[in-house]
Amino acid sequence: MKFTAEIDVMPIKSLLDPQGKAVSASMGNVGLSEIKNVRIGKHVTLEIEAENLEIANNKVDEACKKMLCNLIMESYTFKLTEV
Repeated sequence: MKFTAEIDVMPIKSLLDPQGKAVSASMGNVGLSEIKNVRIGKHVTLEIEAENLEIANNKVDEACKKMLCNLIMESYTFKLTEV
């Protein structure tokens, strides 16, 4: 079976997000002063071949922990869809 994973990696809420802070500060300059507390992360998509959803889930989780996410500073969530 083939699956697609949609992964969101975000800075941990207790840590400063300098990129998000800069964007938040600039919102007023473009007429969007009502937007506050921007947090910027990354979105990763990938395809995985696996025998079933549980195996695919475990493999994507492992990829996030080992390569896609710095668990000291970031958290992640993902959704798997069968293709």
